[in-house]
Amino acid sequence: MVVYEEKEARLLAYTRRVSPEDYPEGLAYSVHLAYSRNGEQYHALHGNYGILFAEAEISGEDTIVPKGARNPRILRLPRGGFGILADRVKENGETEEPEVALLWRTRDFREFEAAVAMEKKGPEWEALWEAAKDAWQELHFVEGETVQGSAMEISPALCDRIVQRWTQIHNTELRLPERVRISGEEQLRAVAAQAVYSDGSTACKRVCWDTEGIDWKTPGTYRVRGKVCSREFPFPLLKGYGDPVIFPWQGKWYFLGTNDNRNDVGIYVREADTVEALFEAQEHLILGVDEEKGFIQTFWAPEFHVIGGGLYILFAVGGKVWGPQCHLMRLKRGGHITEASDWEEPVKAVRRDGSPLSPDGITLDMTYLRAGGNSYMVWSYRRGIGTPKDTGSMLYIARTEEAEPWRLAGEPVLLSRPLFGWENVSGTINNEGPHGFVKDGRVYLAYSGGAANGYTYVLGLLTADENQDLTDVSVWRKSGSPVLSFYSVKGEYGPGHHSFYVDEEGNLMIAYHGETALESHLRCDGIRRVHFDIQGEPVFDLSAERDLAPELREVMLQVEVEEK
Repeated sequence: MVVYEEKEARLLAYTRRVSPEDYPEGLAYSVHLAYSRNGEQYHALHGNYGILFAEAEISGEDTIVPKGARNPRILRLPRGGFGILADRVKENGETEEPEVALLWRTRDFREFEAAVAMEKKGPEWEALWEAAKDAWQELHFVEGETVQGSAMEISPALCDRIVQRWTQIHNTELRLPERVRISGEEQLRAVAAQAVYSDGSTACKRVCWDTEGIDWKTPGTYRVRGKVCSREFPFPLLKGYGDPVIFPWQGKWYFLGTNDNRNDVGIYVREADTVEALFEAQEHLILGVDEEKGFIQTFWAPEFHVIGGGLYILFAVGGKVWGPQCHLMRLKRGGHITEASDWEEPVKAVRRDGSPLSPDGITLDMTYLRAGGNSYMVWSYRRGIGTPKDTGSMLYIARTEEAEPWRLAGEPVLLSRPLFGWENVSGTINNEGPHGFVKDGRVYLAYSGGAANGYTYVLGLLTADENQDLTDVSVWRKSGSPVLSFYSVKGEYGPGHHSFYVDEEGNLMIAYHGETALESHLRCDGIRRVHFDIQGEPVFDLSAERDLAPELREVMLQVEVEEK
């Protein structure tokens, strides 16, 4: 018997060259990872998008000072585990004074602790540099680009686990029973396929069976063809609509969004019997311009929410002087969504004491969360927009009560700021558009960063235990890199400002807007299924082709028809 020696794999850490047109400084100056099975050919992880980003600093005037990372080195830490050491640099890649290093610790390169910043002096730095100074630095060819990086040998088993974590999953097989015994057509319709994915996770898929050759009155064995049915929504579904929301209510489906085609003036709703039909349905104006009430411009990001049994629309609107503020509008008892007169007067969101939510800035993108028996509002707040004292948009959270959801029941708490390069890229300092769901005791709050109507728009993710006090910032975990970007699905640029809904088959779906080209600024809408990976974590970038492989869609089944 011949025994072949299994070669060690290699992991490469590197930064990319800046490309102002399609990969700007905020993205390029981050730590990227690639792997090699033979030490020669390297394959980028995370789609060649950055994985580790330096956090910005906050200035004395409460503004964000973006940072980047360069010259990453992989090392084995003296006390066990691994580390990635990099130089912290200015946003444009220039060296800082004094020089600062960043250290990310990890056990397996799948999850990383938050970076620790330290000046390049003292015993701690000297010990790290001693371990990292000889890290193998060479030029490598990754995805058509020559990069200089630090490579380290790792075991094939560890490499497999890293690849699983940082590579997009895809459908690998479909499983069906070899035969079924049934007595009628309804029982056959209930036979579903199990889709299996590259990470070992699964999903149930409905099958459309061709029953033409079956004589249900005659017992016997039949070979039946079927086609696996998976709802696919082409991109784009609508052009000129941002911040899409899909919502089921009393047997109908409804669509809301920021209407760019009407200069963001007015709230329009669509109604249809199916989600697919919404995109051909008539628009109904339910809230228009009213100068007396101060509803004049920026009718932004309307969302449906059921709060305390009542149906509300949460949205932002501004008056003659630009400055959108969060409002809530409730549907009258027995009212119809598409009838403007069936909605109560909009109410401005206020603090517990009735004072303005923001006396010195703008508020927008308010969403509602019900978790752990408590109600919360999350929204975006920004001061000094368009001035040197621009704080960037920040996410705030506060408790509310179902009886008066427009009045906060607790003090607002800062939840997240756009500190990473993918959130503040090219001056677009945004944390906005939050919308979440609860599954298996966990709260998942996705939000948007980057340019709201450009290709750098992305989704980030905040997670927490639903039974914790969600106004305690320490219970939340923030993703270090985006969970959806323009590198996620081919032909979709700047995906962001999303919402979630559950379809008729029980699938969690995500609606979002994006652009159709790198240089486009026309927001368009898309929908796809949210998958849950082998760890139970949500996957937002599963394209239709990776959700269900085209070559696997045709199936066969042996059916034994029993006598009734």
